[in-house]
Amino acid sequence: MKEEGLVLENLVIGYHRRGEQIRVAGPLNEQVRPGEFVCLIGRNGTGKSTLLRTLCGIIPPLSGTMRVPRHIAVVLTEKPRAKMFSVEDMVAMGRTPYTNFWGRLSTEDKTVVDAAIHRVGIDDLRDRKMGTLSDGERQKVMIAKALAQQTSVILLDEPTAFLDYPSKSDLFRLLHELAHNERKAILASTHDLDQARPYTDRAILLGEPFEGSVMG
Repeated sequence: MKEEGLVLENLVIGYHRRGEQIRVAGPLNEQVRPGEFVCLIGRNGTGKSTLLRTLCGIIPPLSGTMRVPRHIAVVLTEKPRAKMFSVEDMVAMGRTPYTNFWGRLSTEDKTVVDAAIHRVGIDDLRDRKMGTLSDGERQKVMIAKALAQQTSVILLDEPTAFLDYPSKSDLFRLLHELAHNERKAILASTHDLDQARPYTDRAILLGEPFEGSVMG
């Protein structure tokens, strides 16, 4: 698989309201490379979610350019509603872009699903229903689903929002390992910088005191 990351060049993000452009942040000049785990930080309203939605193609940029792979994986904050799905079924949904017309998994698809479940360390949860999982377990399932998509880029919106302190650190450690060992370009918005700091390669700050700055 070709390694691809994210490249932002003079990117200005925002939205349109009553025919007017409402600028939220930018211009942003950033790059998230394969093998890198980067955190997106900033106070509420500085544009973290807007940037992720722009990168996903949900919101068009106001100006500038962005180079994003055709296929990316996204892990949102919202809890999945499919409570009666098993963990294995949920992870297998990550193979939807690759399955045949009837949505049947090939032997290769099943191998990818098994590998994603094992890589995230949730083998013991395979047969559990989504509705019985803790918040931390659920987040790991959604990350396994993202891995099963086999994309070079993974975007996460506040992945530790519902987790306790130890689980936050565990999840950041997992994202760091996935970025470095699986050669993924991973960008995650977060308010939990203290927990993320030991594991993130860089942080992109939106808002005051300056925008688009990289913090070591």
